[in-house]
Amino acid sequence: MTAEAAARLFRLPAMWRHPPCCHTCLVRCLLVDDNGAFVETARLLLAREGVVVAGTASSIAEAVRQVSALRPDVVLVDIALGDENGFDLARRLAGGDTGGGMTVIMISTRAGADYVDMVADSPAAGFLAKDELSAAAIQRILGQGLRDRA
Repeated sequence: MTAEAAARLFRLPAMWRHPPCCHTCLVRCLLVDDNGAFVETARLLLAREGVVVAGTASSIAEAVRQVSALRPDVVLVDIALGDENGFDLARRLAGGDTGGGMTVIMISTRAGADYVDMVADSPAAGFLAKDELSAAAIQRILGQGLRDRA
């Protein structure tokens, strides 16, 4: 189901059906997750909050292609991508496979406490539980990353 179809199905207002203009966007992101239902729900939620979901991917190979083509500001990466590991993708993106320059945030249905050490040892900027995903949560992680670099 496309985001548009889901918006019609749930009778969302028209302003929630389309990404806002670029000058009002918080960020452009790529959403990497193998759960189609979650992807559509997250796309609608983030678009409603002003985040443009520039694209989606369900595997590491597809994500690398999308990152190269779309150049998102943020890549939201599910830790468990079917038989693949989202941390492998985070390392590839940090290693320059796609030119770098974007922030990776790991996501999962499990609590962050389950992944504290793995996130800390990875190039990811942070972690969000899927039920905490929001534009504000993404901005908090991005803001923390800027403070860490200062």
